[in-house]
Amino acid sequence: MLKLASLNKTYRQPDDDVRVLHDLDFELEAGKTAALLGESGSGKSTLLHLIAGLDKPDSGTITIDGQLTSSFGESEWNTLRRRTVSLVFQHYHLVPTLRVLDNILLQARLAGRLDVRRQAHLVERLGLVGLLKRFPHQLSGGQQQRVAIARALMHQPRLVLADEPTGNLDESTSRGVMKLFAELVKDTGSSLLMVTHSQQMASYLDSRWVLHDGRISDVTTNA
Repeated sequence: MLKLASLNKTYRQPDDDVRVLHDLDFELEAGKTAALLGESGSGKSTLLHLIAGLDKPDSGTITIDGQLTSSFGESEWNTLRRRTVSLVFQHYHLVPTLRVLDNILLQARLAGRLDVRRQAHLVERLGLVGLLKRFPHQLSGGQQQRVAIARALMHQPRLVLADEPTGNLDESTSRGVMKLFAELVKDTGSSLLMVTHSQQMASYLDSRWVLHDGRISDVTTNA
């Protein structure tokens, strides 16, 4: 589903270049979930942005669902993000002028994949039944993140990328949201790569990958 080969990324600075990723190799199988851990500044979010096409590597290749993205232009990236890849961020990025239901359906409408039964399933599982007519500012942080998760999974993406999805939530809410998130990704059959600093959040996924000095330094399979 996702394969990275010899990936390099350096940020050019006036005084000192910062090498973030160094000949990084990584592979995530279809239907598998992995947590990417590492110290602050280790390049976790940079790696996620490269995979999502929000930034470009200096060298190396990224293959998503059999598609080599090296030569992609903005149009190809937009199509891939609309139909194949979904993003879930620490900051929920809901559209403030849209009600909850319209936020949930936004990406599915763009992808042409509206499914009433799937909508009902996600809304019920995520506890959003009574909130569909509200606007984002009328929701708690945990509720907003559940809306963001529903939106990301509504069109049944092949790959979900998540950047600290529970980072703005308290510990109790984080556990509940993460448990649901992991279960729903599995139900969808998607692959998930999640950046997190929390070993506890990582424990909900199939494996843990540690990023250190620009490379994957350790891989652990969760029991």
